[in-house]
Amino acid sequence: MLADHPVFCPKYRGAVLRPGIREYARNAILKICGEMGLEVTRMAIGAEHVHIFYRYPPRYSVSEIAKKIKGRSSRLLRERFPELKTWCKDGLWSPGSFHGSVGHGAEVVEKYIESQEGLTTGERIESLRRG
Repeated sequence: MLADHPVFCPKYRGAVLRPGIREYARNAILKICGEMGLEVTRMAIGAEHVHIFYRYPPRYSVSEIAKKIKGRSSRLLRERFPELKTWCKDGLWSPGSFHGSVGHGAEVVEKYIESQEGLTTGERIESLRRG
Protein backbone atom coordinates (compact mmCIF):
# COMPACT_ATOMS: atom_id res chain seq x y z
CA MET A 1 0.00 0.00 0.00
CA LEU A 2 1.20 3.48 -0.91
CA ALA A 3 0.29 6.66 1.02
CA ASP A 4 -0.78 10.12 -0.10
CA HIS A 5 -1.77 13.39 1.56
CA PRO A 6 -3.90 15.44 -0.85
CA VAL A 7 -5.18 18.92 -0.03
CA PHE A 8 -7.80 20.60 -2.19
CA CYS A 9 -10.17 23.53 -1.84
CA PRO A 10 -13.39 24.95 -3.29
CA LYS A 11 -13.06 27.20 -6.30
CA TYR A 12 -11.85 30.72 -5.53
CA ARG A 13 -10.82 29.42 -2.09
CA GLY A 14 -14.36 30.14 -0.94
CA ALA A 15 -15.19 29.39 2.69
CA VAL A 16 -18.36 27.57 1.67
CA LEU A 17 -17.86 24.35 3.64
CA ARG A 18 -20.09 25.17 6.60
CA PRO A 19 -20.38 22.62 9.45
CA GLY A 20 -23.38 20.73 7.96
CA ILE A 21 -21.75 20.62 4.55
CA ARG A 22 -18.45 19.48 6.11
CA GLU A 23 -20.11 16.51 7.79
CA TYR A 24 -21.84 15.47 4.57
CA ALA A 25 -18.56 15.93 2.64
CA ARG A 26 -16.70 13.79 5.20
CA ASN A 27 -19.21 10.96 4.83
CA ALA A 28 -19.27 11.22 1.02
CA ILE A 29 -15.48 11.18 0.75
CA LEU A 30 -15.19 8.24 3.16
CA LYS A 31 -17.75 6.32 1.11
CA ILE A 32 -15.93 7.07 -2.17
CA CYS A 33 -12.60 6.05 -0.64
CA GLY A 34 -14.12 2.85 0.75
CA GLU A 35 -15.52 1.90 -2.63
CA MET A 36 -12.05 2.37 -4.14
CA GLY A 37 -10.36 0.30 -1.44
CA LEU A 38 -8.50 3.28 0.05
CA GLU A 39 -7.68 3.19 3.75
CA VAL A 40 -8.34 6.67 5.18
CA THR A 41 -6.14 7.29 8.20
CA ARG A 42 -7.03 10.95 8.83
CA MET A 43 -9.26 13.58 7.31
CA ALA A 44 -9.84 17.22 8.22
CA ILE A 45 -12.26 19.53 6.49
CA GLY A 46 -12.07 23.25 7.09
CA ALA A 47 -14.31 26.00 5.78
CA GLU A 48 -12.16 26.31 2.65
CA HIS A 49 -10.04 23.18 2.31
CA VAL A 50 -9.94 19.40 2.63
CA HIS A 51 -6.99 17.33 3.92
CA ILE A 52 -7.01 13.55 3.54
CA PHE A 53 -4.33 11.06 4.47
CA TYR A 54 -4.90 7.63 2.96
CA ARG A 55 -3.16 4.47 1.89
CA TYR A 56 -3.96 3.18 -1.56
CA PRO A 57 -3.23 0.11 -3.67
CA PRO A 58 -0.75 0.51 -6.55
CA ARG A 59 -3.43 -0.14 -9.18
CA TYR A 60 -4.46 3.54 -8.88
CA SER A 61 -2.54 6.67 -9.75
CA VAL A 62 -2.65 9.68 -7.44
CA SER A 63 -4.32 11.74 -10.18
CA GLU A 64 -6.97 9.06 -10.80
CA ILE A 65 -7.83 8.97 -7.10
CA ALA A 66 -8.05 12.78 -6.88
CA LYS A 67 -10.27 12.91 -9.97
CA LYS A 68 -12.71 10.36 -8.56
CA ILE A 69 -12.85 11.84 -5.06
CA LYS A 70 -13.24 15.44 -6.24
CA GLY A 71 -15.63 14.64 -9.10
CA ARG A 72 -18.05 12.43 -7.20
CA SER A 73 -17.99 14.47 -4.00
CA SER A 74 -18.64 17.67 -5.96
CA ARG A 75 -21.67 16.13 -7.62
CA LEU A 76 -23.01 14.70 -4.35
CA LEU A 77 -22.49 17.93 -2.40
CA ARG A 78 -24.08 20.14 -5.06
CA GLU A 79 -27.09 17.79 -5.30
CA ARG A 80 -27.57 17.81 -1.53
CA PHE A 81 -26.83 21.54 -1.06
CA PRO A 82 -28.18 23.40 -4.14
CA GLU A 83 -26.82 26.71 -2.82
CA LEU A 84 -23.35 25.42 -3.75
CA LYS A 85 -24.42 25.52 -7.41
CA THR A 86 -24.76 29.28 -7.15
CA TRP A 87 -21.15 29.39 -5.93
CA CYS A 88 -19.80 27.46 -8.92
CA LYS A 89 -21.99 26.06 -11.66
CA ASP A 90 -19.37 23.74 -13.20
CA GLY A 91 -18.03 22.03 -10.09
CA LEU A 92 -17.24 22.71 -6.48
CA TRP A 93 -13.50 22.08 -6.30
CA SER A 94 -10.58 24.04 -7.72
CA PRO A 95 -8.93 22.18 -10.59
CA GLY A 96 -5.59 21.67 -8.84
CA SER A 97 -4.58 20.05 -5.59
CA PHE A 98 -1.51 19.50 -3.46
CA HIS A 99 -0.23 15.96 -2.97
CA GLY A 100 2.36 15.17 -0.34
CA SER A 101 4.00 11.80 -0.74
CA VAL A 102 4.33 10.13 2.64
CA GLY A 103 6.88 7.55 3.69
CA HIS A 104 8.46 7.59 7.12
CA GLY A 105 6.95 10.06 9.54
CA ALA A 106 3.32 9.35 8.74
CA GLU A 107 2.39 10.18 12.34
CA VAL A 108 3.60 13.76 11.76
CA VAL A 109 1.21 14.11 8.81
CA GLU A 110 -1.64 12.62 10.84
CA LYS A 111 -1.05 15.09 13.69
CA TYR A 112 -0.89 18.03 11.26
CA ILE A 113 -4.15 17.04 9.55
CA GLU A 114 -5.85 16.64 12.93
CA SER A 115 -4.89 20.23 13.79
CA GLN A 116 -6.52 21.59 10.61
CA GLU A 117 -10.13 20.60 11.31
CA GLY A 118 -12.55 23.47 10.79
CA LEU A 119 -9.93 26.20 10.37
CA THR A 120 -9.84 28.91 7.72
CA THR A 121 -6.61 30.04 6.08
CA GLY A 122 -6.36 33.08 8.36
CA GLU A 123 -6.82 30.96 11.47
CA ARG A 124 -4.15 28.49 10.30
CA ILE A 125 -1.68 31.31 9.65
CA GLU A 126 -2.37 32.82 13.07
CA SER A 127 -1.84 29.46 14.79
CA LEU A 128 1.50 29.07 12.99
CA ARG A 129 2.59 32.53 14.15
CA ARG A 130 1.79 31.65 17.75
CA GLY A 131 3.91 28.51 17.44
